[in-house]
Amino acid sequence: MFPKEFRYSPKNLKDLLTEMKDTSELMVDLAYSAMIYDDEDVAEEVLNLEDKMDTLDYHIKMAAMLSTRRVDEAEGLLGVLQVAACSENIANAAGDIAKIVLMNMGIPMELKVALREAEETIVRATVAAESSMVGRTLGDLELDIETGMWIIAIRRNEDWIYDPDKETRLRQGDVLIARGHDEGVTLFFEMATTKKFVPKEIEHDKLLKDLEHAVDIIVDMKNMSELSVGLAYSAILFDNEDIAYEVSALESEMDSMKYELQHWVLETAKHFEDVNMLRGILHLASASEAISDAAYGIADTVLRDIELHPIITLAVRNSEEVITRLQVEKCSPIVGKTFSELKLETETGLHVMAIKRADRWVYAPKGNTVVQAGDMLIARGSRIGEGALIEMCECKLNQ
Repeated sequence: MFPKEFRYSPKNLKDLLTEMKDTSELMVDLAYSAMIYDDEDVAEEVLNLEDKMDTLDYHIKMAAMLSTRRVDEAEGLLGVLQVAACSENIANAAGDIAKIVLMNMGIPMELKVALREAEETIVRATVAAESSMVGRTLGDLELDIETGMWIIAIRRNEDWIYDPDKETRLRQGDVLIARGHDEGVTLFFEMATTKKFVPKEIEHDKLLKDLEHAVDIIVDMKNMSELSVGLAYSAILFDNEDIAYEVSALESEMDSMKYELQHWVLETAKHFEDVNMLRGILHLASASEAISDAAYGIADTVLRDIELHPIITLAVRNSEEVITRLQVEKCSPIVGKTFSELKLETETGLHVMAIKRADRWVYAPKGNTVVQAGDMLIARGSRIGEGALIEMCECKLNQ
């Protein structure tokens, strides 16, 4: 295959950085979806988007070089180029996940089922004729608030619609691929199909000894890599070293988990007649660790005190998935309630990544974590969901 030829055309630096961030994150979601559902079409689209990322990378480098004349201007854009390079690395890791499907690497069904139940999961549902979704746009449905799920792709007959917008109108028979948190899966599935969601069960007598341990490690690595990316963008958005150091700690932990998994594979290979299944596990672990490395590269701009050009914060705020920070007031109705009780993911479509409580941080809060007055919440999700979360946290006026 001949190398792709790039042609320069003037483009806005901020818009390029935003598009690189959005595209790389979409690629990760699609790649996991392709792997979980063995969908070669989606996997091929991930590789097509990887070509798009190469083009965006070319344009952002050209735009950066053409916009500087002095040393101080060039230094100001170092952070922009580093964040762009890390987005490119995330996209490359997504491409590696997609290749698990295209190269027919084995992935145990136990792992596919477990990944559907990860903190941020992927679900697929077909729109029934009786569904309330038929004939309505995504903007009208506000699925992120109603169910806590985002539609990342739609299969319509033989065609695919990737990264649909609020004007996209759903039809009977559309196959929806959505991303979100596990508590929203049931709501989303029943809304689309009008049928009850029944999780797929695995017969435990078919489980290979210790396979559950490897599955747990992979699921944890997926959750941690996604948390790392979210925290890394939070660190640069709020210029916060504490969050950046947490990304660094997560990256070190991911290295340890990858080494543990490699040891497990070497110990267990003798029990497998077909070691192709183990290739897929190792490939997925390496890709997840690469995403964490890229997240650390983003956070590194804060740790090394690289000048954060305003373009970076504008690009992150302009992204389809926004990151927001808000403080819980004493009079807020959510004070004293657990995250399980609040169901923020399904009520607002936002996921709380971290809480700053006095002088300490709580990362990836659990369902039994109680919200306290003065907590600073850092969450990510849709812009509409951001408004819903602010409304939930604000003090209620007496009528």
